[in-house]
Amino acid sequence: MSNKEVVVSDVSKQHENPIAELVQVACQFDSNIHLENNNRKINAKSIMGIMAFNPTEGMTVNILAEGTDEEEAIVAIEKFLACN
Repeated sequence: MSNKEVVVSDVSKQHENPIAELVQVACQFDSNIHLENNNRKINAKSIMGIMAFNPTEGMTVNILAEGTDEEEAIVAIEKFLACN
């Protein structure tokens, strides 16, 4: 299992539909991917989970991934959330 902590940028300025686009990025990978903040942990491949999680600018998020492509998944999610 790999993890990475990232501070969320203003994804709504960089992406037209950030919630759906984040789920699409996560679904490109075979690994299980979760986002964690405080005591909340959600599946990054769940649109309802992402809507409830609502990653906003300045929020610190821990990205957790487990699987064959976990490193690539973490990099892609980090790039999306940090708007790199």
